[in-house]
Amino acid sequence: MKLLDNGECNNLYGKTIEIKNLIADQECAASDGKTFESRNPSDQRDLVATVPIATQHDVDRALDAAKDAFQQWREVPAPVRAGVIARLGELLAANKETLAFIITREMGKTKKEALGSVQEAIDTARFFQAEGRRLYGQTVPSEMRQKELSTYRKPKGVVGVITPANFPIAVPSWKLIPAILCGNTAVWKPAPDSPAVAYLFGKLWQAAGLPAGVLNIVYGFGRPTGQYLLDAVDAGKVQKISFTGSTAVGRLVGEVCGRNLIIPSLELGGKNPLIVLDDADVDQAVEGALWATYGTGGQRCTSCGNIILQRKIYAPFKSRFLAAMEKLKIGNPILHPEVDYGPMISKSFYERFLEHYQTGSKEGAKLLMGKGRIDANNPWPNFHGDAEQGYYCWPTLWEKVKPPMQLALEEVFGPTTNLIEVADVDAAIQVANAPNYGLSSAIYTSNRQAIYQFKRTIEAGMSSINNSTTGAEAHLPFGGVKGSGNGMRESGIWVIEAYTYWHAINDDLSESLQLAQMDTEYLATQQEVDFAALLP
Repeated sequence: MKLLDNGECNNLYGKTIEIKNLIADQECAASDGKTFESRNPSDQRDLVATVPIATQHDVDRALDAAKDAFQQWREVPAPVRAGVIARLGELLAANKETLAFIITREMGKTKKEALGSVQEAIDTARFFQAEGRRLYGQTVPSEMRQKELSTYRKPKGVVGVITPANFPIAVPSWKLIPAILCGNTAVWKPAPDSPAVAYLFGKLWQAAGLPAGVLNIVYGFGRPTGQYLLDAVDAGKVQKISFTGSTAVGRLVGEVCGRNLIIPSLELGGKNPLIVLDDADVDQAVEGALWATYGTGGQRCTSCGNIILQRKIYAPFKSRFLAAMEKLKIGNPILHPEVDYGPMISKSFYERFLEHYQTGSKEGAKLLMGKGRIDANNPWPNFHGDAEQGYYCWPTLWEKVKPPMQLALEEVFGPTTNLIEVADVDAAIQVANAPNYGLSSAIYTSNRQAIYQFKRTIEAGMSSINNSTTGAEAHLPFGGVKGSGNGMRESGIWVIEAYTYWHAINDDLSESLQLAQMDTEYLATQQEVDFAALLP
């Protein structure tokens, strides 16, 4: 690891990390020498890392390394592979504070959230180290004599992994740990907004004893680097793609994989509803909705997109929610760890967020709070730090919103949500299901019948009862339906299906050809019995 002078920011944030692609355990510059800069979104003066832009040649080298390593790694016994995962978990735990600091520095999470993100990776490692002894197959009874049937799991091959910036170590851990545990090798392209923590994650894999070529990391942007990795599916060099990102890009990934008869793992966007019924604890609901909406500055796929309120609770919820919003502390989370959220991760996220103000205004929605970017001319009362150095945004709230308005149906990646008034639980669920997303959802109520109806009829992959729309645990499946995904799941035992295929074995010991369904010794058909005479 090479550290560079970071000028006036050395003492505030630390030195600049010189990152290289990781190919077959070797750190490699881009073949054409091109690089880009990763800067602290809370303070643009801070150069976090210099990063290579991987070329077609670099990606091909990484794919070749992964292919070569697969032949050996697949033969390593699964419990031995799990030993690497166990050591990785120990190293993650030992370096938790440092990793969390780099996450905060690089993409703007608060320290509390960054520590939670690293803990998610630790939990994932601890869960899957045990799964190395539980990659079970089955023994199956045969319809023939002297024949044994069985199944077992086999790895798919080279996995292409593309991850976002908002959970720069948790989401990659969901993908890489089970994929590698199952005997696959990987080529990973992290998000360009969080390359430094990806680099450190790669170094920990090396330190854990992972053989050369099993994990290769290439840096760059969606185009061209990400496209090179996707093109490798058409070239037959990748047997699995795991992607987390926007629904629009997910559809493109799905098209490429579909024509190659490959099932990708697609974890995409969400317009996540949070329903509050009349009998709910208002203060509890406000607390949950505030966290779901403004945690990570609303830059989560599980952030709350619509707060759906039953009529009687609408006014008290609205007043308390606005009062809670006014107390939010925003600013630089490194220099001011007390803030509730920091900056937008990048300028592009900020610019897309601003677009939703025009959308809401054109559609006739009423803006209750929100003025776009926080700066000297547009200050936020509880701001901490220098607003001019980052893309910080006001917490935003709309009302007079309902389907089919775009504001009610489309994901907005940023600190904003909508209040939608409904008459009853039926109408609430109808509004909740209106968007073409189905990732996360939540309901606040003490009515057990309403909870049952919600669980049965909500169109979502995940639901919370009297809790936030956000949050995940390493042993529970994560993923959505409709525009939020293609049915594959991250985390828990369910993700193993994504990185293995079933191999069926038919072992005939009879020393003769036995034909299923034709030579089977079915029992002779018995005569029918008529008990009608026993009736009066």
